[in-house]
Amino acid sequence: MYRTEKDTIGEKQIPADALYGIHALRAKENFPGNTPFPVEWYKAVGITKLACYKTYRRFHDAAALKSGPELPFKTINENILNALIIAAEEVAGGKYYDQFIVPAVQGGAGTSINMNINEIITNAALIGTDNKCGEYTIIDPTEDANVFQSTNDVIPTALTIAVMRALESLEKEINNLRQKVEEFERNNREKLRPGYTQMQEAVPSSFGLLFSTYNEALSRDWWRVSKCFERIKNVNLGGGAIGTGIAIPRFFIMEVVPELRTLTGLQLTHSENLTDATSNLDKWVEIHATLKAHAVNLEKMSSDLRLLASDISGSKTISIPAKQVGSSIMPGKVNPVIPEFVISAAHKVYSNDILISSLCGQGTLELNAYLPVIGCSIIESLNLLISCNITLLKNLFSGLVINESAGYQALIQSPSVTTVLTPHIGYHKAAVLAKLMKENKIDIFEANALLKVVDNTKLKVILQPGNLLKLGFTLDEIS
Repeated sequence: MYRTEKDTIGEKQIPADALYGIHALRAKENFPGNTPFPVEWYKAVGITKLACYKTYRRFHDAAALKSGPELPFKTINENILNALIIAAEEVAGGKYYDQFIVPAVQGGAGTSINMNINEIITNAALIGTDNKCGEYTIIDPTEDANVFQSTNDVIPTALTIAVMRALESLEKEINNLRQKVEEFERNNREKLRPGYTQMQEAVPSSFGLLFSTYNEALSRDWWRVSKCFERIKNVNLGGGAIGTGIAIPRFFIMEVVPELRTLTGLQLTHSENLTDATSNLDKWVEIHATLKAHAVNLEKMSSDLRLLASDISGSKTISIPAKQVGSSIMPGKVNPVIPEFVISAAHKVYSNDILISSLCGQGTLELNAYLPVIGCSIIESLNLLISCNITLLKNLFSGLVINESAGYQALIQSPSVTTVLTPHIGYHKAAVLAKLMKENKIDIFEANALLKVVDNTKLKVILQPGNLLKLGFTLDEIS
């Protein structure tokens, strides 16, 4: 069974019980990709429209008090408005998402997103008032569901809501991971290992110092993400097509964002320049740069741990959990799938960053036509980074093991450990000691016993963790 719907272009046959309509179907035909539109953004459009309907009701009631029941504009009756409010609440909860048929990659600056959801809300409201889908003479997707709205203010405002909610989750997951990393730092402060520069043994270090670098990086990420809310909280809802508020009541323009703030609990504010907020999308470039920085830190940490736990490293100083069988042909092989996932996700974030930057620059005059792809890319990056933090905590750090003995043996057998002796015996004698260690594959104690360049008791004191790891030296310590 089908129903016939019309627009200014012509007619389309729509499945009789479909909540989508002609505008969504045209979009699906025009943009034949299958990349799904983010459900987070879909829900956020629902709550944005809910704020619009509630604000409309307040405007209607205020106008009636001032002018009497005969208002000088077309009104939505109470029963229909209640039905629209209920339908918007349902969309905000994720209901009818299967009726959203517009793909993520599209043209039109988000008009298809807006119209698909207008149609869903309209038809859900029609059913809720004991009418049939498509009976738009009763409830209209444009005049009623889209009352005092434009794609150009509703869709970017909804994106801001979706992103702020995801940022809340990301902030929490970064801190959860950071706390676990800090635990490793605290518990391994004096467990020695060689430090490396350019993948070569360099100077003595510790596992505590290694994990302190990850803790500090994650702390910066946590702080930067917390600042993103301030950078994106200004929205253009009420501004209409280009931010001038044309054909929209001033009451609605001033009250709709406070209503939305109440509904979401987010610190949304009305942009002081609605035209700027409609035209320029640089805030998304700015906050995605923060996401990119976090991706960089996650990749660096994951890459380090994968390397230290690899078979290439010889005596493994770190062991990461075995999470799944690594080969269909090589028995017993286990791969570092968690670091590989994080590295893959990080590079997806990098590619999204290029896309977002370039398309934000493609905005023309009063509007950017590419908001749908920009927004979908931001949400994708956020979801990937949230997933990375969750899996690193659950599937890597929760089972990560420090091999203290292997770390210590690697250090005392590394010629690089002789660096600590240079204030006592000078560079050249230390170099002779290092050469003997390397040529004979012996540790520093064995080499010193042969060359006797420093008293053995003093050497043991110098190589204590507290002396190796303290910042610099004093003259008293080398006298």
